[in-house]
Amino acid sequence: MAKSSPAPNCGSPDHNLHRRKFLQGLSAGAVSTMSWAGLFGAPAFAEIAKKKQKHCILLWLCGGPSQFETWDPKPGTITGGPFKSIPTKVPGTHFSELLPKCASIADKLAIIRSMKTKAKEHTQGINLLQRGHAPRPPFTRPTIGSVLAQQLGQLESKIPNFILLDPCPEGNEFKGFKAGNWAGWLGAEYSPVRVGGEFQIPDAHKLDSITEDDHEAREALRKFFSKKYENDRKSAAAGSWNATFERVNGLMSCSHLFDLERIPQADRERYGPGAFGQHALLARTLVEEGAPFVMVANGMPWDSHVFNHEIYQMVVPDLDNIIFQLTKDLEDRGMLEDTLVVAMGEFGRSPWINQARGRDHYPNAWSLAMAGGGVQGGALVGATDKYGAEVIEDPFNEENLFATIFSALGIDPHAEFQLDGFPTFHHVENKAAAIKQILS
Repeated sequence: MAKSSPAPNCGSPDHNLHRRKFLQGLSAGAVSTMSWAGLFGAPAFAEIAKKKQKHCILLWLCGGPSQFETWDPKPGTITGGPFKSIPTKVPGTHFSELLPKCASIADKLAIIRSMKTKAKEHTQGINLLQRGHAPRPPFTRPTIGSVLAQQLGQLESKIPNFILLDPCPEGNEFKGFKAGNWAGWLGAEYSPVRVGGEFQIPDAHKLDSITEDDHEAREALRKFFSKKYENDRKSAAAGSWNATFERVNGLMSCSHLFDLERIPQADRERYGPGAFGQHALLARTLVEEGAPFVMVANGMPWDSHVFNHEIYQMVVPDLDNIIFQLTKDLEDRGMLEDTLVVAMGEFGRSPWINQARGRDHYPNAWSLAMAGGGVQGGALVGATDKYGAEVIEDPFNEENLFATIFSALGIDPHAEFQLDGFPTFHHVENKAAAIKQILS
């Protein structure tokens, strides 16, 4: 299948000089030495060449985090729970008292308090907030990680374009999250490299019993037969899997980047001892090395059907520290303006406390946070009523959110996927508008 590109009228310089075709031309000798001066003087090429690579880190709070104990506290109400709210660095904006570090950098964060979606169960919610649109069988929409990998990834990059850091890399109980077709119609080359557990990529070293020449000969033979099969059968699927083999070869050459032991101990201690913090630190180092999209998942601690308040006394301070450390590190390294950080789950938690002293699933009114590239620090958008039960100002859904993320990263949210034999699909359907109040 053909890859996504901006719509014909989007004004992108890529239409005048497509990067992949340019490099293919170089390999075929299509650009002569005498043409270099004119080529680099072309406005389209100059515009592409000066672009900085964008990155995105998604802190995925699987299970659905409570807005009451994070970004939209309701102290003193029957729904608010026992925690107070505290002022932040942005006058008039208050967070839960469980987020003191985030309060101190609120001028770097953009908060949306008015998310309103429809999926009430985890599998449906995960798919909705990972793909940006309800299912449309038999077509499988790619997840945001796969789309961003395709749009932001660099040609011939050794580091994977979509990395999923997960404490349970084999998956969890939710099949849509565990074994879903992440890349959908984009193909296997845009599926995630999923690692975790021991913080290293296993089996990444070549066997000592096989020489480098033998490795290269075997790979050349595999590539020859695979390409012949792809061409003879005109198989897009085979082409996708061949690209995956190439990615594995590249991954073997950069596997050391996934080893946390190479990171200074002081940095590791700042992020905390848990897998979520260590993976967030690893995400920082991976984007420094050029990874366009890294998703950091943290299991299911946010699914607080029982003992909500006790659970959140543990998990929210951890999140508070992780967002603080990650934001400050990216800023100190000069990467914050080119790296979008998003912290969210598949929905929020209910205003009422159930009989087990927990909060249940609640998609009707919930919150999320962003920081970094493309968003306005200190922005606060939307509002819920006194009890946090309903959105009363600026309701936004998953399509608005995806339009915002794409826009912040410089991607046309309404561009069409170029898919042979498929109906028309867009990065974001229904011409949904981005949340302009938080875009910088």
